[in-house]
Amino acid sequence: MKNSATSPLQPAQLSLREFADSIRLRSLEMISRAKSSHVGSVFSTAEILAVLYGKILRLNPAEPNWPARDRFVMSKGHAAAGLYVALALRGFFPLEWLDKFYQDASHIAGHVTKSGIPGVEVSTGSLGHGLAIACGMAISAHRDNLPHRVFALLSDGECDEGSTWEAALFAPHHQLENLTVIVDYNEIQSLGHVKQVLDLEPFADKWKSFGWGVVEIDGHDLNALETTLSKLPLQKGRPSCIIAHTVKGKGVDFMEHKLLWHYRCPSDDELESALNQLNAASAGKSNGSAAKSHAKTAKTNGKRNHR
Repeated sequence: MKNSATSPLQPAQLSLREFADSIRLRSLEMISRAKSSHVGSVFSTAEILAVLYGKILRLNPAEPNWPARDRFVMSKGHAAAGLYVALALRGFFPLEWLDKFYQDASHIAGHVTKSGIPGVEVSTGSLGHGLAIACGMAISAHRDNLPHRVFALLSDGECDEGSTWEAALFAPHHQLENLTVIVDYNEIQSLGHVKQVLDLEPFADKWKSFGWGVVEIDGHDLNALETTLSKLPLQKGRPSCIIAHTVKGKGVDFMEHKLLWHYRCPSDDELESALNQLNAASAGKSNGSAAKSHAKTAKTNGKRNHR
């Protein structure tokens, strides 16, 4: 049995900042080429995915079905592009596969799809089901005394679903301390702001009253994410809920906090502007050479393919 807890990022070692920046840049290119959507939903999860796949999850890209691997359920399956980039950067499949995202006859579908994609645990997209699936994985490991952990990334909008709260009751009842939920609380769902569609507050208190260990953090703070996710469970004998406060469309000024970017595909001009902003931010946070090189390529490819 291979232990992959420190398996290297691919194609080269990346810092967490570079990892998150690459998720945004490559996802934007993929979505633009495919004339797809959900840019805002991917951008709000970039740091969460970077920390999970860069530091936290025990995985082996060379052996995707390694029995002792941690399980990750991307419950908000519409943000598939970000997950696919994270998996490709970790070496689960070639980066070139990303070029076929949401294309005819491609197995890299617009929502998270397990079939034919190493590293994906379950197909998702029908919101409200991911936590129940994660509970099933966690209780199986718990009863069989297996060492792996289970993580589920939920959208705030799917917390409107009764199935989510049924699973939220189930996990503490069975003391599933091997289960961690991360809620991407960007406060915008498909057709409106969460507070207008169905107000979730007091959100943290709801999870606490159900018996979860709960913490609220800045979902774009890489250090806070890594520190929190490195100290699980939050409370002994209880499942953990991390409410990650994020920004829909994070990183691009005309996308941030905008409902429009749940479904909109960028025009050529919007794509160029977004790439310029992401590249400038990357260069400002580090040497930026890798991000700058990729942004230049993504800009060229995006202009060529987005018609």
